[in-house]
Amino acid sequence: MSESKNTLPTTTPSGDVEHHLIYLKLAFMAQHYAELAKQAAHKMWPHVDYLARLVEGEAHLRRDRATKSRIRLARFPVIKTLEQFRWDWPTRINRLQVQNHFHLAFIKDKANLIFLGGVGLGKTHLATALGYAACLQGYAVLFASAIDVINTLTAAKSAGRLKQELKKYTKPALLILDELGYLPIDKAGADLLFQVISLRYEQGAIIITSNRAFKDWPTIFNHDSTLTAAILDRLLHHAETVIIEGKSFRMKDQLES
Repeated sequence: MSESKNTLPTTTPSGDVEHHLIYLKLAFMAQHYAELAKQAAHKMWPHVDYLARLVEGEAHLRRDRATKSRIRLARFPVIKTLEQFRWDWPTRINRLQVQNHFHLAFIKDKANLIFLGGVGLGKTHLATALGYAACLQGYAVLFASAIDVINTLTAAKSAGRLKQELKKYTKPALLILDELGYLPIDKAGADLLFQVISLRYEQGAIIITSNRAFKDWPTIFNHDSTLTAAILDRLLHHAETVIIEGKSFRMKDQLES
């Protein structure tokens, strides 16, 4: 009986292995299969153990690449970590409350976290550190200042691309809106920000940093108390607020001189 044309060859030339692995985009395997094969022969590993080492290495490489991609796409201005935070500078901050949020349960619960306090107290640092920790745990994150979001959506609306652009702010598991209240927002901008918050309501987590107490938020949103109430209603329904008080750390040298 003649051998079927579809029968795989019993051996594959070693020169073809690397070619096939590269074609399949198995970078770790392509780079390390020969070296690990020598180890396997020397230590008499079972075939399954040799394969397991290759697969494990490939999986680690892909996870590392995916993590780096999430961090890049998050658009953090600077990478910050919790370990870098100066707990001794604010005169008021609930350290245990903040540290507990690094378990990231609020992202899983699609809840919100709001950092309130004056300038230079580490609100953006903590928000960024939480976003970075989320990236490491596999969550998609996007960092943007509130004004940048409004400007981007305003341009998209003028170009007839608002619906597509809104997806950029509603798709990530975590959206960080930085510096809400540092600059005034007109009626059109407030309406656009309201759309983002409404679309994410119970669909995805938000972190907001602001230098204004909630009672002052109408001044942020063009003194529109109705719109402000609607925004706060959606934000605070599933939210926790972190209050930070003290003097600006960026003014530390001047204050101590």
